[in-house]
Amino acid sequence: EVQLVESGGGLVQAGGSLRLSCAITGFTFDDYAIGWFRQVPGKEREGVSCMNSADRSTYYADSVKGRFSISTDNAKNTVYLEMSSLKPEDTAVYHCALLAGTFYHLIPPYDYDYWGLGTQVTVSS
Repeated sequence: EVQLVESGGGLVQAGGSLRLSCAITGFTFDDYAIGWFRQVPGKEREGVSCMNSADRSTYYADSVKGRFSISTDNAKNTVYLEMSSLKPEDTAVYHCALLAGTFYHLIPPYDYDYWGLGTQVTVSS
């Protein structure tokens, strides 16, 4: 069974940086869409950054563009989200998600099949 496990969250002061990791096991498909999403209590889930393996296209929410970067290490079956210039409004539980397939467009969150349990990111002011 496919399993995604996030790590790397923590408490950081505004302006600081964090690197989140998503370790993936049990996934044997050639192509995929991988995404990072975040959620805070009382608010809907927000897409942060996504990547399609087919063409390595990436997508970023306007709120994080220029500050966050998604990348993959296929040898380690790991996806990363590097976050810099963090703001208090970045505080959330960050989840990674995975969908098998060959895609050339942005995949909405409800289409993703596999989700991790998340890692907490807290940015203090």
